[in-house]
This record gives sequence, C-alpha cells and structure tokens, in this order.
Amino acid sequence: MFHAAGAKFRERLLRAGNQNGKTFCGGCEGAYHLTGDYPSWWVGRRFEKPVVMWAAGVTGETTRDNPQRVLLGNVGDQGKGTIPADRIVDTAPARGVSDLLDYVKVRHKSGGLSTLRFKYYEQGRQKWQGPPVDVVWFDEEPPQDIYDEGLARTIATGGLVYLTFTPLLGMSEVVRRFLTENSSDRHDTNMTIDDALHIPAEERARIIASFPAHEREARSKGTPVLGSGRIFPIAEEEITVAPFQMPVYWPKIGGMDFGWDHPFAAVEITFDPEGDVVYVTKAYRARQETPILHAAALKAWGNWIPWAWPHDGLQHDKGSGEQLAKQYESHGLNMLGSRATFPDGTNGVEAGVFDMLDRMQTGRLKVFSNLAEWFEEFRLYHRKDGKIVKEADDLLSATRYGIMMLRHALLPPALRAENRKKAAARNPLGADPLEHF
Repeated sequence: MFHAAGAKFRERLLRAGNQNGKTFCGGCEGAYHLTGDYPSWWVGRRFEKPVVMWAAGVTGETTRDNPQRVLLGNVGDQGKGTIPADRIVDTAPARGVSDLLDYVKVRHKSGGLSTLRFKYYEQGRQKWQGPPVDVVWFDEEPPQDIYDEGLARTIATGGLVYLTFTPLLGMSEVVRRFLTENSSDRHDTNMTIDDALHIPAEERARIIASFPAHEREARSKGTPVLGSGRIFPIAEEEITVAPFQMPVYWPKIGGMDFGWDHPFAAVEITFDPEGDVVYVTKAYRARQETPILHAAALKAWGNWIPWAWPHDGLQHDKGSGEQLAKQYESHGLNMLGSRATFPDGTNGVEAGVFDMLDRMQTGRLKVFSNLAEWFEEFRLYHRKDGKIVKEADDLLSATRYGIMMLRHALLPPALRAENRKKAAARNPLGADPLEHF
C-alpha cells in the first residue's frame, strides 16, 4: 500500500510501530529509485533517469545508524545494504560525525549516476535549503520547518517525499497534516505490529508487553500518543473480536454519516438483545462519491436493514432540492423516518460518546477485527482543550448514530414473518411482540 501510493501521491507517511520494518521499507524504495532497478511487483513511482535523493534522521548518529545502515550496510561492511555493492561508485565522509557519509554516487541502470546525500534535522533549516531534489526520505518524524524545506526541494522536479516513523510526538503538525487535512497530494499508511507477519505471534505479544503502558499503542500500532486527550482510553484488545457467524435471530441496524470532502461512512451493527451487546460487523467509507454509489454498496449488506442517520440528512441537496435522507431512500435503502435521537428525543454528541465508552468498559460493544478503518479512527479520536476534535471520526459517528437508534433494529424479513405467524397463533387478539425491533 505504502509503495503503491507513490504512483499517485507526492507526500506519503508510513506510520508504524517500533521494529515493524518501516526503515527497511524506506531503504528498499530508496535503492530502487537510485539504481532504477524496480522489482517485477512494483506499481509505485518510477524514475527512468538518475535521481538526486536526500535521506535523513534526527541526528548525525541516528542517520548513520538507520537510513545509512539500511541503504549501504553497517560501518565497515559497505555494500551489504539495499543498494547493491556493484552499484556504489564513490562515497565521501561527512564532517563532524564519525562514519557518517556526506554523499554516495550510485550507478543508475540508464548508465548515469544518481546522488544520495545524508542530512539530519539537528543541522537546522538553513542546511536544508539548496538545489532541487527528486526524492526526500525522512526516517523518524521531522520538525515542521524541516519538513517544509525538504518538501520545497521537490517542487521544481515534481519529485516525491516519504516519511517512515513511529508517532511518539503525538498529534504534531506533521502528523496532523497527514491524518486530518484533506489533500490529493498526501497519503497515510498505518502498519501495526499485527501486520508485521515476519514477527511470530508469541514474539509480538512479548514485544508489546515490554513497552511502557502509556506508549504501548504508539510503539505497537503507530497510533499518535494522545495522553489524557484520548476519548476512548480503552485497550484495543478489549473491544476486538474475531469475525464469526451471527445468529439469525439477532436484529441488525445500520448507521451512516453523510460526507463529501470528508468521507461518507456507514457501519452495520448486530445486536445481541440477551447480553445487551452491540457488534460492529461491517464498515464502509468513501470520499467524493454520489448517493447512488454509496447506496449500491450498502444494499449488498441487505436492503431490509434500517438506517440511522444524522441531522444533516434533513438538508436539501442544492442540485435536486431533495433531502439527503430521501435521496438514499430513493436509491433503495431502508432509511428510518427521522434523524437519530435517543429514546427521550435528545441527540447530544457527548451523551452518545459516553454511551459508547460505557459499553466498551462493560464489554457490551465489540468490533470485528478485520475493520481496519474503524480502528484507525478509534486510535486517533481525541479532545483538544476539552472539546472533541471532529476530524477523522466518520465511522465512529456512524456507529454512534446506529447505537442511538438501536431500538429500531430489525430481524430479517423472513424471520419476522415466521415469528409473527407463531405469535398470532398464540395471541390472536393482538400485540406484535417484535414491534420494538
């Protein structure tokens, strides 16, 4: 995902846990660009001519020990990194840092020479000003001003910038621009320790347990450290459940959050009424697509599922003049007759959030482990200055609306009809025992 995104996005972040392989990924990509030798599976950006590349870390020592080591090999063992030894034509030492190189000349398959230079953030912004560059690799998170200078070096070349780091600095400006700002130039890939399949499962558990509790989410899952600002301070494992076949007699409801520039999002919720447990079993998220496309995707889950929706569903589309909720209904979704509210008619965000938190803390809200996008939002949901940050929360909002309207969850039509026949036979006078579903 990370490498492939380079074909479309100018700026990319590989946000991952410690020792998951992110620096190795960055070093492999750097070697491909410098040599022009791309593997057969490569679908990312390609350079057909020699490039100028900068690779950088926080200090001269960490640059030597991480990006330089991965690209060239350990000190004294040059040529054992991702750049083949027979492609390394010349090197020159840097001043002031033992065994750090200033530049490396690499033979490109076209016959020319690529130039690799090593930089570090401690040099300060002025040292990052200079000539055009094709590729900039930031290994570990840079300060905002350094990142801006590195990005500026690629403007004239139409080049690319990529970052590989664990976000231990929290929701910094650099992290925020990738996670919350809408941009067609930017892509975030989140890799957790569970994606690092080269690490045995038992070893992953040992690694996670070795991290300090307050850094565990960041160091194992690439989640920015949010501290006391995190809205759901719950260990992910406490709400995660492996997908399983739901009993047909558990009712379902959907929740949706409308969007265009920020994504449209929807979830399917299955409810265990005996245990009062909510299961989030499906998730859908897409940006800048029309209601007819969203509806087509959601009808595949079952066009009988009732859909809870927010207050902006009452707004009228400027083109058709039709309410948003009615548009989705016209495309075949079973939209509930009114916006999402609690049984008492209120619809406060804080009340909905606390309801979800209460369910998480008491084991009454579970999420299927394969819903990666849902968990991405869960990890980043936080407060700033005491207020909920309404960014990257689309699936969580859809979940909140579905839970608010849980009283309208339905059984499949065939099962409803069968149960009503049985109920009518036992109680010919009256009340439908399933009406609250």
